[in-house]
Amino acid sequence: MSRPERAAPDEHPSGALEQIIAQRVREFRLAKGVSMTELARRTGMSKAMLSKIENAQTSCSLSTLSRLAETLDVPVTALFRGVDAEREAVFTPAGRGSQIVRRGSDVGHLYQLLGALHGEHKRIEPLLVTLTEASEVFPLFQHPGTEFLYVLEGVMVYGHGRARYEMRPGDSLVFDGEGPHGPVELLELPIRFLTVTANGHLD
Repeated sequence: MSRPERAAPDEHPSGALEQIIAQRVREFRLAKGVSMTELARRTGMSKAMLSKIENAQTSCSLSTLSRLAETLDVPVTALFRGVDAEREAVFTPAGRGSQIVRRGSDVGHLYQLLGALHGEHKRIEPLLVTLTEASEVFPLFQHPGTEFLYVLEGVMVYGHGRARYEMRPGDSLVFDGEGPHGPVELLELPIRFLTVTANGHLD
C-alpha cells in the first residue's frame, strides 16, 4: 500500500502554475464524479495533500502530477492546460466591421463581419446585416450550424422553412441554418439585425 503523499517543503502558492493545476485537477475530478476521498484512496495520497493541491497551496512534484494524471485518465499535459498560453481576441470598434460579400450582397444586403478567430477557435461568425430601400427580399439562405438573429432596428417578416415571424427591435430567433431562411417582407426600413452563426460543436 502506498504511503500518503508528504507535502513539499514549500507549501506557499507560487502563482499561476499552481492555480492552473488546482483548477485542472478539480475540473477532471468533478467531471469523473470522484470525491476527494475516493481520489485520495486511488492515488494513495492523503486527502489533506489533495486539498492543498486543489486550493493551490502547494507545488506538485512531477511524480505527483503523473500519479494524478494516471488516476484521472488524462495526459499529464492536460493538467497544465492554459499555462502561459496566448489567447486570441478580436476587437472591432463601432462602425468598423469588415464589409464582406455574401449570398444576398447583389440584392442590397450589407454584411459587416464583427470579428472572427482562427483555426479550431473559428466556431462562431457574428455579422451585422443592414437592409435599406435598395434591398430586396432573399429568403433562401441555407448553411450548416445554428444561427441566432437579433433585431436592432426596423421591422421585417423573417422566414424559416414554412414559418414566418414578424420581427421588431429586441426580437430574436434561434434556428437550424439548414432550413431555408431569410427576410420575406421588409416592413419598416432601414432594418439592422445581428446574426451569430455557430459552426459545429462548441463543447
